[in-house]
Amino acid sequence: MDNDLGFKPKARLILQLGDQLIRSEGIALLEVIKNSYDACASRVNISLSNLDNKQFGQIVIEDDGFGMDYNLIRGVWLQPGTTFKKNQIEDKKFVSPCNRMPLGEKGIGRFGVHKLGEEIELISKTKESKEAYLKIDWNDFDNDLSLDKIPINLIEREPIVFSHNGHGTKIIIKNLRTTWTRGSVRELYRAVNSLNSPFESINSFKVLFKIDRQEWLSGLLKFKEIEDSALFSADITIRANQITQLDYKFTPYGSMTDLRERVHSEVNIEMVQKVYDERKKKKVIKDIDISHFKIGEIKIKMLIFDFDTNILSLGVADRKGLKDYLKLNGGMRVYRDGIRVYDYGEPGNDWLSLDIDRVNLPTARISNNIVIGAIQLSRIESKDLIEKTNREGFLQNDAYDEFFKAIHFTISRVITQRNIDKDKLRSHYSGKSKKVPVVDNLDFLREKVQSLIPDTLNRSEILGIIDEIAADYKTISDVYIRSASAGLSLSIVIHEIEKIIQELLYVVEDASKPNSGERVKALTWHLGKLVDGYSGLIRRRSRKESDLKKIIANALWNVEYRLKAHEVEIISAFENEKTFKTKVKCSESLITGTIINIIDNSIYWMNFSKVQNKKIFVDLTEDIDGYITILIADNGPGFTIPYEDAIKPFISNKEDGIGIGLHIADEIMKSNGGELLFLSVDKANIKENFNAGAILGLGFRLSQK
Repeated sequence: MDNDLGFKPKARLILQLGDQLIRSEGIALLEVIKNSYDACASRVNISLSNLDNKQFGQIVIEDDGFGMDYNLIRGVWLQPGTTFKKNQIEDKKFVSPCNRMPLGEKGIGRFGVHKLGEEIELISKTKESKEAYLKIDWNDFDNDLSLDKIPINLIEREPIVFSHNGHGTKIIIKNLRTTWTRGSVRELYRAVNSLNSPFESINSFKVLFKIDRQEWLSGLLKFKEIEDSALFSADITIRANQITQLDYKFTPYGSMTDLRERVHSEVNIEMVQKVYDERKKKKVIKDIDISHFKIGEIKIKMLIFDFDTNILSLGVADRKGLKDYLKLNGGMRVYRDGIRVYDYGEPGNDWLSLDIDRVNLPTARISNNIVIGAIQLSRIESKDLIEKTNREGFLQNDAYDEFFKAIHFTISRVITQRNIDKDKLRSHYSGKSKKVPVVDNLDFLREKVQSLIPDTLNRSEILGIIDEIAADYKTISDVYIRSASAGLSLSIVIHEIEKIIQELLYVVEDASKPNSGERVKALTWHLGKLVDGYSGLIRRRSRKESDLKKIIANALWNVEYRLKAHEVEIISAFENEKTFKTKVKCSESLITGTIINIIDNSIYWMNFSKVQNKKIFVDLTEDIDGYITILIADNGPGFTIPYEDAIKPFISNKEDGIGIGLHIADEIMKSNGGELLFLSVDKANIKENFNAGAILGLGFRLSQK
């Protein structure tokens, strides 16, 4: 046997641990913060400067914890996979001076700093030791040498940073690996602030965030500003196989005079589930019991919101702010000893299947974007819930499965109570209407043209085009009615044709103005093209390369009279010189109709909210990754229903709406190889006065150009 045989890690392993194992910059920074927590720090100062310049940017993390001396850095910090903290956790007699159990245990989280920058300086000192100084250039590790062959610059010196009996650790990260943007800094700020549960912050551990671009953090709502907007709340304790205490509360807004506060409490609820029994060949009831594992007591706090427009208007001033906050911060998060376990509760992580359940039963379930929840665990009592090495949740073992079932059962119990009060809310404060259109409106338009358009203005030609449209519409209608998706597909055609008819009626009513006859003729011609476009959908006509600038201009021309009638100012930023190609492959008529539809919705909601100086901002941008995007923003009240509901058919809070406008827009964009984008001011990069309004993007994938 070769006694020298064994694993000899290459230097690049360190880079892989930091870069590939740690998913994001936010998680990398949180790993460093957790080390400060484990070192009994009472505060952690995070300073960021020049983040928009990789060469000169700098991230500094400094704490007042125990610190490390030369020997600890050499023997523990510089050893990947050390069991130093793991041994503390497993030692039943171990108690830290600040009564904290270590959050780390795998010994690799500290290498996440490589995710942030190429160079680090670490300065640390204990109360008794001199100051230790470590400098690492991660580029030195990007080679084929063995890990132990890379020279490390670690020295011991008289205190410079931690003088006057100071102690703690300071990490300076330079030569940044990412050029940070306003949006990414706001995301980092959100991640850092979500480290502690919003319900029970740890007073003995504070993280302070400082940046030289404070304007990048302006307008961010705080949890306390959100809490009062929740109509439903719950406080729950789980032990063994029972919900030992469930306290639910419905708190209507002060303006909801028809409803009263309702409190519901239950104790010792047996947790059960239906499972398939192979032996009996049927589903049977089985207990859910977390006492079979080292999970300990579970405490849950929940806030549930209602995004119905009529209901929100009765108690929420900044409706868009609330929705944006919940889009990023909604969901059920998990905390151990008050410190968050990632990735639960992050956007896109539907770990409890809340979004999936709501798709199946939309009115009876909750989604992640209407709930803020905190699941509290004890670090020492929940040892069977083992965090993944990549810091994205717990390992999928038997303990986790039982934990999941207990949480899922408990949330269902809360939803049952919430639905009782939701029904009362809907019956008192929510309402929807329906509308049936087209043929009658075409007849009405024909009558208006005959009575108001002089014969000298090509009236007969206009009437002929209207007759052709009516005939084409009947053909399309017959095709769709024979199809499996008749109801919805025909509604799409109806909806878009109605938009142009409405504009024609505006113009015809004002026939005395110069060139109005020519405008009626042109609009009628466009309506014919639109109908022809839908015929093209049936025949699967191929798309052609079109200039988005011209499409936008054409759409605005089509609604010019409507905009004037409603005193809406158009900010045509798309007309400015662009440095990128503005041509894409698409169906001109369908995209034009989509823009008209979005503008029509903006007009409606700005009028509904009684906006004094109504504005719509239109631009073309390449700032959204992977797309060339038509941006359309207004200064109205913002979206009146959750984004995921807004694109579903037949859901509308308009008094006379049939609820398919955004669904049509979404389907049309998909059929043109693009996507309907719901954007924030951060991503759209537009003027501040559109903060509270609706911001939509018609995103054409760059590959479509």
